[in-house]
Amino acid sequence: MKYSSSYRKRKVVIVGAGDVGSTHGFALAKTGLCEEIVFIDKNEDLVKGQVLDLVHGQSFFPTVSIRSGNSKDYTDAQVIVITAGSAQAKGETRLDLLKRNVSIIRSITREIVASGSEAVVIVVSNPVDVLTYVFLKESGWERGRVIGSGTVLDSARFKHLLSKHCDVNVHNIHAYILGEHGDSEFAAWSMTHMGGISWTEYCSICNKCDNCENVRATIEQQVKDSAYHIIGYKGATYFAVAMALIHIVEAILRNQNSVLTVSVLLEGEYGLKDVCLSVPCIVSNEGVKEIIAGKLNEKEQQQLIHSSETIKNAIMEIAK
Repeated sequence: MKYSSSYRKRKVVIVGAGDVGSTHGFALAKTGLCEEIVFIDKNEDLVKGQVLDLVHGQSFFPTVSIRSGNSKDYTDAQVIVITAGSAQAKGETRLDLLKRNVSIIRSITREIVASGSEAVVIVVSNPVDVLTYVFLKESGWERGRVIGSGTVLDSARFKHLLSKHCDVNVHNIHAYILGEHGDSEFAAWSMTHMGGISWTEYCSICNKCDNCENVRATIEQQVKDSAYHIIGYKGATYFAVAMALIHIVEAILRNQNSVLTVSVLLEGEYGLKDVCLSVPCIVSNEGVKEIIAGKLNEKEQQQLIHSSETIKNAIMEIAK
């Protein structure tokens, strides 16, 4: 059987074979989502070791080609996941990583553009909102094709904490963390629903909390502090972010039209322009197909503006 000329292999290229990239590759291999997984990394010994370790497990997961590659592999990739960059050190904010990672992203961007790739690019390296913006400006691509992993993981952490506190299955909770993937992110309580009703209405039915406002503040702070705690305990975060990336990649490869809080360039949505941050988006095989410009309450709108200013200030540092 011959494939038609329009057939595109479900190929995912992972740039960076460190903790996040390799864990994502392992999780991706288990899903059966793609036909080929290619790792690219400047550290040749590391990428060889990661690939060899993964292929030894091929009899335990769906058929998929796993190999190391180079910039030529960008050309026919459907999805390119960029995890390369300096790791976040203990006590370091994501924005502290800015100057060390911008040059890495610019170099990768030039290689991807030169390859003629038509892939959707997912930027994961931190600070993700700034680096997503850098990739977009360096590449000149349309905004939907370049997305940051954003607050998809943060939103998952938020739902986990709500599930634990309210004793409700996490799959029955719709909740979003918006803004920067970092210290200025915030919980969009006005968009939080359980079993089809708002959080506020659910609280009045549940009656588990003596002070709902204090509970809200505690949960939101726990979301913000999650990465710092994990880094403090074991040095890095990679399991949950690897799974969050599966959710994004699946939405693209399967054209799912999933609503995800990825980082995207805003061009007037929510009253903001020329900044990448996380808002609810419909993700399909095109990348971001549509931005859902929902209505935030006044406090949340101000928090989103503050988050955008934080990111813009970081972008300004690049020019210094």
